[in-house]
Amino acid sequence: MKGSIQKKGKTYFAVLAVNGKRKWLKGGPTKKDAQRVLNENLVGIADGTYKDCPKMTFKQFTEIWIRDYAEITLKPSTKSLFKDIIKGILLPTFSDCQLKSITTGQIQAHVSKRMKTVKPNTIRNEMTVMKLIFRQALRWGYLKNNPTENVERPKIEKAEIEILSPEEIEVLLQNSEQPYRVAFLTDFLTGMRAGELWGLQWGDIDFNSKQIHIRRSLWRHQFQKPKTKSSIRKVDMTDRLCKELKAWKIACPITDQDLVFPSPEAFATMHNNVVRRYFNPALRQAGVRHVSFHSLRHSNVSLRIQSGQNLKYIQTQVGHSSINMTMDTYGHLFNDIDFSRKQVELLESVRNPLEKAPELQHAAL
Repeated sequence: MKGSIQKKGKTYFAVLAVNGKRKWLKGGPTKKDAQRVLNENLVGIADGTYKDCPKMTFKQFTEIWIRDYAEITLKPSTKSLFKDIIKGILLPTFSDCQLKSITTGQIQAHVSKRMKTVKPNTIRNEMTVMKLIFRQALRWGYLKNNPTENVERPKIEKAEIEILSPEEIEVLLQNSEQPYRVAFLTDFLTGMRAGELWGLQWGDIDFNSKQIHIRRSLWRHQFQKPKTKSSIRKVDMTDRLCKELKAWKIACPITDQDLVFPSPEAFATMHNNVVRRYFNPALRQAGVRHVSFHSLRHSNVSLRIQSGQNLKYIQTQVGHSSINMTMDTYGHLFNDIDFSRKQVELLESVRNPLEKAPELQHAAL
């Protein structure tokens, strides 16, 4: 036997015999935690692949992770959010802990504590960061197991999607001010994400083909790639939108970046400023219930579904990565009685291809 389990205080350790020396590896608050660590390391000793992981605190590794992973792979907006989570949430709890000594139980206790003060969705976002950190630590040889794999995350009740009717949209537009009235209309008629809307340049709009090319997103005055590969797409415009955009192009402030919807001062638009100074006041002025700006996108998809557009077409127009994502988000709208009735009517309007047309039947005689 090349290992054993020992207890010091309230913590169980896996004790290994490596090259004639005893090595203590922290397991956790239960004997089962230590047994798991022992079993994992005994396998490596037996087959000759055992390798000690370098000593490093959680804080030290997060600095490496940010430099070698986050800075290279994440969008500026995501990177900023993840850095805030690391600095404000994770480091106060795990900063000085040895990376390889952090257990599933410790992380679960952290999650349970957070559940008392924040919403489940916030915790899941924080856990996404932790999982990425420990996944890379495992891949880079700083760990032999990932303690986040078996952490129970809180379940999230699906939030009700806020949708404005076409009538509510019209009242909203009537009470909206330039330079953003046309922007609100564009978002409703295309279903673009806010960042995609504010990142639009006039060169992205093809009035001949009546299409808008989504090529970038704007975040804190910085252009970045759209959310996913499927987000880079062409969105079809209605005749009304073409007409409104042509008129707006004449009145639009000229900017160095050729932005379609710049700020009144001809700078890149800050989304939060638009919501606070223009969108929310327009809702109040119109007497329309308070909804998020993202409801314009939800309302677009709802209208597409109600009008009977092809599901694959809807997916590509709004830039979802898959039909499953479209169905997961908006599937409940397909159960609407009016929508279902329209689908039946569409079926009834199609002549059975197995039945010959009357004129063909007559010709056969």
